[in-house]
Amino acid sequence: MFDFLTLPTRITKPRESGLTHVLDKGYSLDQVRQFLEVTRDNVDIVKLGWGTAVVTPNVKEKIELYQSYDIPVCFGGTLFEACLRQNKLEEYLRTVRECGMECIEVSDGTVAMREDDKIALLKRLTKEFKVLSEVGSKDAEVVIAPYKWVDSIKRELEAGAWKVITEGRESGTVGIYQSGSDVKEGLIDEIVNEVSAENLLFEAPLKSQQAWFIKKFGANVNLGNIPPEEVISVETLRVGVRGDTLLHFL
Repeated sequence: MFDFLTLPTRITKPRESGLTHVLDKGYSLDQVRQFLEVTRDNVDIVKLGWGTAVVTPNVKEKIELYQSYDIPVCFGGTLFEACLRQNKLEEYLRTVRECGMECIEVSDGTVAMREDDKIALLKRLTKEFKVLSEVGSKDAEVVIAPYKWVDSIKRELEAGAWKVITEGRESGTVGIYQSGSDVKEGLIDEIVNEVSAENLLFEAPLKSQQAWFIKKFGANVNLGNIPPEEVISVETLRVGVRGDTLLHFL
């Protein structure tokens, strides 16, 4: 209808960059249906946030509903960490397979894992799954030097990770963000000086953060932890039809 406008070009699905990674915090089946009616072409992957899958009714049916729209689903990294802490990794992987999931998130933002152990696990899992590997701590008191971020990201990509997630949580106040939600711009610059942004998935739950990354890296930057109700908003930011990015692109 609006093809008379000149807008930034969006890579079409299935895509390797320009990903919109959505955080489902407990949607019902009806909510998922309504959500996908509007956003199916804009959603690339859905994460069932932290451990919500454990307490969400009809979770298997919900996963199948997303998959029926060719949208892959993964469990949250916190659930992975809980299973690892209880030495239930094999049971977790069996559940992932039973749900027909092609993606899996590997994180150690709460439960520390030796880096060599994480790399070994990535090498194993990437033979079977598309692995989203997360770097950064969920603890706001933990400060990781930029060189350490870079080193960890490089090692995890070399181990076969599909994308490396830069920690921001659903609050957008830790990891790559200041406590007030501002982007740690120097940290991002140091990371992308060594690693292509196409290999990174920036957790960006807040509009100001989404706009910053889109203006920094363009319409096809990978953004994660997007609330379902913000998916259309994010797409407008990507193509410059919202005030925050209009003048940047148009």
